Amino acid sequence: MRRVLQKCVGTPVRAAGLAGLALCVLSGSALGVQVQGVVVADFAQAGGQIPGEWELSENKGKADLALVPDGDGEALRLRSRSSSYSLQKSVEIDLKRTPYLVWQWKVTELPKGGDFRNGGTDDQAAQLLVVFNWGVFRKEAITYIWDSTAPQGMTGKAPTPAVQPFLTMHAVVVRSGAREKGRWITETRNVAEDYRKLFGREPEKVIGVRIQINSQHTASQAESYWRSVVFTAAP
Repeated sequence: MRRVLQKCVGTPVRAAGLAGLALCVLSGSALGVQVQGVVVADFAQAGGQIPGEWELSENKGKADLALVPDGDGEALRLRSRSSSYSLQKSVEIDLKRTPYLVWQWKVTELPKGGDFRNGGTDDQAAQLLVVFNWGVFRKEAITYIWDSTAPQGMTGKAPTPAVQPFLTMHAVVVRSGAREKGRWITETRNVAEDYRKLFGREPEKVIGVRIQINSQHTASQAESYWRSVVFTAAP
């Protein structure tokens, strides 16, 4: 989770990617149900090409990612071999209208010994970062992670690089370990509520989203898959 979102909020949102950020109906192919919300990503219907509004950032090593057939559609596959990289996108999400974050992910390989509680083992096969503020003296983010070791349900301050002294990032361990490895899982989080619990005040709008994988600290391997990321009005 290092080198967090250094570029994520610096570029304008492309209207084509979010349909002008209007509320829309997500088709059943991505989530299996009809949900009113803002579609951040729908890789299941990407047509073999990662949408251009997503920016690739390589922290260490080379990115190994592709859209691959999976079930009735496609999925974004991320592989890490002692590397760290991410896809990031600028957004504008009003949490008063769409406070719930719903996403689909699958982990097929976990970094050995990965544990966010220690900077030397801070590797995860799958991370979904949500950014609220990226000012000069105030930077805030929540990272929802599938950790190898830290227990599911745990929250805590995530290690941050020395070059980001004003960054406050909290980690939420949504999944842990290999018990559910290889299965597609749909997650739902009330981001507004998580922010209130972690930061102790009402959240501002969400301005960035980042999908990340890394295994450089543990010098191991990781692999994860993603189908969709959506903010919704109801769970």
